[in-house]
Amino acid sequence: MKQSQFERQYRPEWLAFGERLDALERGKATPQDSLGFPAAYRRVCHQLALAQSRGYSPHATDHLQLLVQRGHQQLYRHHSPLTSRLLGFVLGGFGRLVRQEWRYVAVASLLFYTSLLGMAALVVLFPQLVYSLISPEQVAQMEAMYDPDTSRLGHFGERGSADDWVMFGYYVMHNIGIAFQMFAGGLLFGLGSLFYLLFNGLTIGAIAGHLTGIGYQQPFWSFVIGHGAFELTALTLAGAAGLKLGDALIAPGRLGRGEALRLAAAGGVRLIAGAAFMLLIAAFVEAYWSSMTYPSAPVKYAVGALLWVLVGLYLLLSGRSPRAAE
Repeated sequence: MKQSQFERQYRPEWLAFGERLDALERGKATPQDSLGFPAAYRRVCHQLALAQSRGYSPHATDHLQLLVQRGHQQLYRHHSPLTSRLLGFVLGGFGRLVRQEWRYVAVASLLFYTSLLGMAALVVLFPQLVYSLISPEQVAQMEAMYDPDTSRLGHFGERGSADDWVMFGYYVMHNIGIAFQMFAGGLLFGLGSLFYLLFNGLTIGAIAGHLTGIGYQQPFWSFVIGHGAFELTALTLAGAAGLKLGDALIAPGRLGRGEALRLAAAGGVRLIAGAAFMLLIAAFVEAYWSSMTYPSAPVKYAVGALLWVLVGLYLLLSGRSPRAAE
């Protein structure tokens, strides 16, 4: 069966199921809406499986996927409290979502890390280039933050361990703010997300190249390697969520731009939520581990490498069990 025939045959059923979901989600469902809901949900699941097995375009399967996700939430909402759903998302759903959106993640990662590493190499070769992005005052502040003689890395001036919780709050607000800029920038047809990915990559690269060039590479790299596994990964995921929104606006296919954006936002919001959770972990590591100077650099490099491996394994393997929670 051709995709157009498939859509014509089942579209009335999808519309009716969507209206039933709307009523259930608003809490205005009638007994008739609840009656037969499990059977209708199973039919939509079967139709999604058919569409995927026949290789229909994402414009058909994405809409069905959203209906199935919404139906799943309604079917199990009384049996799955919020805590269990959040735990299921962290343990399985987020990893599956990242793998599902691998194309956007790959593009965002390529933009971010290419600009970061490229700028770092250029600043090492041409030291004055750092001032094209960062003011002399900010450069001096960065040098003070990563001075090998400082008692706490990553902060301008001296501070005690009692101030770590203050820095934790600062890191959370600052990094999540950047992540949401990357995500919301997708509404400008993806240009905002593209700008923030490149700008942050270039800025971080300029700082890394400058500090490496003046001989501060050990305090700097031993500082960033630990929390960077969570922070840099989360920023690329936020950028990927924004690029997904932009793609829906640029190429909505057979759907209207509003409907295409709604479908893209369903996955994008979950992606940015997972990125925000990773940034919370990054802020904790940055405040309570990365800033410490008493662990030796080899120890911090080893811990950082382990964290990068764990993040990679989590995104690659979590949620692969057929019974893993959503």
